[in-house]
Amino acid sequence: MTRQVVIIDGGSGAGKTTYAGDLAERMRASGRRVQVVSLDDMYPGWYGLAAASDMVVHDVLAAGHYRRWNWPEHRPAERIELDPDTDLIIEGCGALTRESAPLATHRIWLDLAAGERRSRALTRPDGDGYRPWWDVWAVQEAEHWARNHPWELADEIVRPT
Repeated sequence: MTRQVVIIDGGSGAGKTTYAGDLAERMRASGRRVQVVSLDDMYPGWYGLAAASDMVVHDVLAAGHYRRWNWPEHRPAERIELDPDTDLIIEGCGALTRESAPLATHRIWLDLAAGERRSRALTRPDGDGYRPWWDVWAVQEAEHWARNHPWELADEIVRPT
């Protein structure tokens, strides 16, 4: 079997983590082995969207590992090794770029209106910790979107309900 590499991107609160988990379950049910990488584990702090986008290409896809970020201590944490023979789902804001798109077998953009995304993101269990950073993060998302137009790189656009 050929290794599948799926990249899922979308704005904060669009449902990327849930979608990735559901996709991983479906793939496992069909007999595939799957590992899921969430950029939430990689962003080096609240100003780290662009850095994590680079890590997708240079660390996760090219080198087969990444360094987890220790959010409570604001520092890099352990290195996570990935199995090169196991399917890979990468999900997170900034995952789908002009550099990462050619390295994936399937690319998905989750499209949800900004107001709905904000409501979803801020009502999650960790929403109160995110609330003061929403605007900082939104600027980085807008920069990522302006540079990469990830919806144009996607094979599939999903509009969560």
